[in-house]
Amino acid sequence: MKFSFKLILFIFSFSTLVGCKKSETSKIKESTNSNNTIEYASGFSINKYKGYSVVTVSNPWPKANKNYTYILKEKTGSIPDSLQKYTTISVPLESIVVTSTTNIPFLEMLEVEKSLVGFPHTDYVSSEKTRKLIDSRAIKNIGQNEKLNVEQLIDLNPNLIVTFGIDNNNPMIDNLQKSGLKVLIQADWMEQTPLGKAEWIKLYGALFGKEKEAKTLFDGIVKNYNDAMQLVANQKPTATVLYGSMYQDQWYVARGSSWVAQFMKDAKANYLWANIEGTGSLSLPFEKILEKAKTAKYWIATGSFKNIAEFQNSNPHYIQFDATKSKNVYTFESKLGATGGTIYYELAPSRPDLVLKDFIKIFHPELLPNYTFTFAQKLN
Repeated sequence: MKFSFKLILFIFSFSTLVGCKKSETSKIKESTNSNNTIEYASGFSINKYKGYSVVTVSNPWPKANKNYTYILKEKTGSIPDSLQKYTTISVPLESIVVTSTTNIPFLEMLEVEKSLVGFPHTDYVSSEKTRKLIDSRAIKNIGQNEKLNVEQLIDLNPNLIVTFGIDNNNPMIDNLQKSGLKVLIQADWMEQTPLGKAEWIKLYGALFGKEKEAKTLFDGIVKNYNDAMQLVANQKPTATVLYGSMYQDQWYVARGSSWVAQFMKDAKANYLWANIEGTGSLSLPFEKILEKAKTAKYWIATGSFKNIAEFQNSNPHYIQFDATKSKNVYTFESKLGATGGTIYYELAPSRPDLVLKDFIKIFHPELLPNYTFTFAQKLN
């Protein structure tokens, strides 16, 4: 791809935190297609038939000009002639390559991590279980997302490569397909509801013949999430919250229907930009941020800061906020894996129930007195 890795990492990470697509309620919605097993996610569907399933990935990146359809064929299945034009993937898979750390937890939750044979930038993987496989060379480093090692992938010959795109120009994906490799485009990062992101575990359940296990795991996450919401059901959102940090002289505010704004809403916090319509982010000058959030009680900062001194030293303007003065600053990005990968980026999309509990612990600590943060860290 034409983008540098650092730019791709920023776009992907920020989109994971903020998102790009229309928000939906956290409650279960009825499917318009009785075959479709997806309840929360808006970016894909799985329609189950005898001997095969049809997976459709819609809106895989902002302003995508097409959808992608894949046929998951079981060993004894037969594919109708009308579906022969689509990519057919034989399931259950025995080997796979994924290209985003957000895919790692899905594999581990389904206990199929040993099927992973390749990953780009393996240092970014935080999970101890998968790191052991990397260290034993069972998982190969296959280059960079924007420039995967095609020759190495041909040698590995995985049953499937799961990757993502950021726009309509994807020469690397085209090259993989021209080389005879099976490629599936995943778009979990485009989902806007916390449970919508997590439901992509069902895709991996379908790929590995573990649909029942995936449903059981996801249903447990849904229950935990809704139980957490019940904890704050009678609370008033009085805690004022500033979110974000300066990035290259700009402040990117999460819009009111973004992924992270949904967490703060569900945790009953008064996010100061909750009334900004749409998803994704809005770029604002520092003066506008200070004017509105100078007296905010809480600050959820972006960045892997270890303490309040390091945070203040990163930008002299930060001391002007009351949350900094009162040391009421938190970050979800300080906890790193053994080789520097951010645990939040990897695990949070698949475990929104744990993210929500962290937010509730910040804004309503009396409701979870014995709870220990999974991701969040207060900067002391």
